[in-house]
Amino acid sequence: MAMNISAGGDDEEALNSSINTTPLVDVMLVLLIIFLITIPVVTQSIKLDLPKERNVPTQTKPENIVLAVSRGGDVYWGVERVPDIETLVSRLKTSAVKEPQPEVHIRGDAEVPYESVGRVVVACRRAGIQKVGFITEPPAGVASR
Repeated sequence: MAMNISAGGDDEEALNSSINTTPLVDVMLVLLIIFLITIPVVTQSIKLDLPKERNVPTQTKPENIVLAVSRGGDVYWGVERVPDIETLVSRLKTSAVKEPQPEVHIRGDAEVPYESVGRVVVACRRAGIQKVGFITEPPAGVASR
């Protein structure tokens, strides 16, 4: 903003206290144009019904298979260590033919690389397991519903 102030007794040199508002109007017009351009982009999205978060207690059934992946990437069937992925696939295939098919619950250590858990998921898929779930700890202070 600019302001002309002059002191003197002449009419020509009278006090001019007007504020130059041109820069303010320029900035406001630029902001208005930016908002008009960006608002339609932000509000456009594909209509989806997103899943609602829910905390479901684990239903432990004797036929469920609990696989654990340790921090080092070792896979455990219950408490028994599985030597390799091919052994895991063959054991899962024998369980996959049971009626009703058991669910596989994967417990992965918080520090385990994603690749190790991914291998277990792929092994379940190769064996034909239909339901695979992940066991996690609920956040602190969140009560189950």
